[in-house]
This record gives sequence, C-alpha cells and structure tokens, in this order.
Amino acid sequence: MKLQTVVSLPEYPFRFGHRDSLLLMGSCFTEHIGGLLVRYLFRANVNPFGVTYNPVSVLRQLQALQDKEQYSAKELGQHDGMWFSFDHDTWFSSPDRDLCLEKINTAFLEAKQALLRSGVLVITWGTAWVYRERGTGNVVCNCHKIPAARFTRSRLKPEEIVGAYEDFLPALLEVHPGMKVILTVSPVRHWKDGAHGNQLSKATLLLAAERLTETLPDRVFYFPSYEIMMDELRDYRFYADDMLHLNSLAIRYIWDQFAQVLITEESLRIMGDLEPLLKIMEHRPREKKGPAFRDLEKKRESMVATLKQKYSFLDWNKLDKST
Repeated sequence: MKLQTVVSLPEYPFRFGHRDSLLLMGSCFTEHIGGLLVRYLFRANVNPFGVTYNPVSVLRQLQALQDKEQYSAKELGQHDGMWFSFDHDTWFSSPDRDLCLEKINTAFLEAKQALLRSGVLVITWGTAWVYRERGTGNVVCNCHKIPAARFTRSRLKPEEIVGAYEDFLPALLEVHPGMKVILTVSPVRHWKDGAHGNQLSKATLLLAAERLTETLPDRVFYFPSYEIMMDELRDYRFYADDMLHLNSLAIRYIWDQFAQVLITEESLRIMGDLEPLLKIMEHRPREKKGPAFRDLEKKRESMVATLKQKYSFLDWNKLDKST
C-alpha cells in the first residue's frame, strides 16, 4: 500500500558537479539548498543580496550583477538611524553608512565573479506579491521597517514576470553560452495573505516558470520543490513549529530529490566520502581537551589531508563555513 503520492522528477539534459560554479538567488528555500551545496564544498555563491522573495527583485539583482560595477553611497537610504539598500535584505543594514556599503560591495563583487564563472543559476521565487516605493515605482527587496504608507502593494501577473525575464534571460545566456537556469518555487507558504491568497501567489509563480521553460527550453528548467512538499510530504510532521516553514527532515528529503536528478555521479560519490568528515566537524564535544578530544582532532586532520589529496579541486575554503 502506497502511503504518499510521488512526484515524477524531470529528466534533465545536464548535471552539475564540484567542478562547476553555481550562483543561487531567491527565497529562504535558496538558503536551504545553497547551504547544503556549501556544506559539501561545491563552488556555490548563495544569496549575495540576502533572502529575496519576489521575482522582480531577483531580476533587478541579476541586472545589477550584469551591468553595475558596484554600489555607491548615493544609492543607500536611511531610516531610524540605519543605512540600507532597497535591493538588499536587512542583513546588510548598518548604523554606519560606510560599513553598510562595504558589506554590500564585498558580497556584490564576489557575486559578479561568481556570475562570470557560473555554469548553473538557481532561482527560487517565494511570492508574487510585491511592494513598490511610491516615489520611484520600483519594486523593493525589503521594506526595512519603513512605514507602509511609503509603498503600494500588489500581486504580479504571470505575464509581468514572463515579460521581464524574457527581455533579460536571452541576453544573459548569450553572454554565458554554457549556463543553465533552474527555476523553482518555494514550498514555504506566505500565510499573511490567507490560504487563498497564498495559492494565487504560488499559481502565478508556477505559470510564469512554465512559460519561461517553454520559451527557452534548452536553457531554462524547472525543479518541482513546491510540488514535492505539497504532495509527497503532505503531512505536518514535515513542518517546523509554525506549520509554515519546512523542518530539517523535509529540507533533506527535497535535497535528496534535487541531488538525485541534478548532481553528477562523481559528485554524489564525493559527497559520500565527505560525510564522515563533516559529521566529525559538526560534532560539538562538551570538553575541548583531554585524550578523547585530541584523538578526534588527529582523526579529523588525517581525514582532511587524505581528502584534499584525493579531491584537490574542491572548494576547501568552504570547509569551516559549512560546519
């Protein structure tokens, strides 16, 4: 007896591995997948603008990476003593203007290089609802706790999203002829719009993604993370305490599905070889002294040396960041 409805995964005409560079942008689901790629030492740059939920802001960020040299102080705003950018998440905000700009440009310049090298661009859309600044009409990534009266709120139409990306993606892909784009819709529900409002928003994103995969069938692809959560994992035991976000079990399940169809056999083997080392590094001993701890450290150092010799091409700089 089957206890779940299984989502059929697409057969993709490509796979990526540790020798490839990736750029991942979008909602908090991007953070989950990107975090696991970083954990396994892939060459992945994850959310250089911070968590971004709507497709227009993601597009604006990609356009900046393609066209802009860097951000300038005149592009920053200030509210309640905090400097910020409407293109960025609140993580970049600071009471010090120079520090805010430094954080923005450090991440931005790294991401520009990542985009130049990238063979895979993963974009996760979270919501079709957007906030536009009244003065400029621009969609903002984050409102930065500025009073709501300064913005108008509306839901994008599928054709608005498609039209914006249809103008940009062909130019991007012409500059990067080997690049593949993977679109996915975040399974995290935006409940403040209500059940019906959330469904309309997700449906908008799904329709737009479908149209773009039809328009650029050899370059743009869709991964069904939303469908896996809604159908295969249709049980609250896969949700966090707020009953909206995914718990670690759900994230790992979707990651396994993602890896199964999109990661090379070589990299799957590498991930298996890395797992014992990563578990040692993620272990938090109660006491960082004594013979047991010293033995564990020696074992870790030995494993690192062996794996570095075997897989010298891995992004070993990410080892500490991934644990």
